[in-house]
Amino acid sequence: MSVAERLTLWLAQLRAAGRTIVLSRLLIAIAGTVAIVLPGALPWDQLDLIPILAVPLLIATIAIPDSLTALLFVLTVLIGWLMRAPAELGWGVVVTGIALLLVHLATAFTAQLPSYVRVGRKALRRWLAPAVIAVLIGPVVAVAAALVRGADVPGSLLVTVGALVLATVTVWFAAGQRLGED
Repeated sequence: MSVAERLTLWLAQLRAAGRTIVLSRLLIAIAGTVAIVLPGALPWDQLDLIPILAVPLLIATIAIPDSLTALLFVLTVLIGWLMRAPAELGWGVVVTGIALLLVHLATAFTAQLPSYVRVGRKALRRWLAPAVIAVLIGPVVAVAAALVRGADVPGSLLVTVGALVLATVTVWFAAGQRLGED
């Protein structure tokens, strides 16, 4: 298939895209932009290389959500964040984390569907419930971890890991997953 044929096919699929797919790609774009811009605007000032690498990866993630670019985008922002972010928990760290979580969730949703598919309400509700729970649990776990860490409680790492495991199990069961399914 030539480049012109691929481009024509991609444009036809884009024209046929359902509203849900367009909105999920828009969510990827907005959350990805927040994840790139916010750390650069905060006092910790991320590395200059991070936006140079992250912007093309974000564009590729929006265009081809079922590729490796989403993982590379999240890793790029995460590495830049870990290199210069403050050790204490602040609103910027939490918002950046939520933005990366939204990029991950929207990309996972969009990647499993062809771009031209029409998504019904039942399928959207099945995905939306665990996504909302994950987005809401993230800040709660972050605040709980900050409180436990600030209190110098013995075993605070275990408490934090336990909270994250509990959050993961909650999202797992909210998604309708069951143990022992074949």
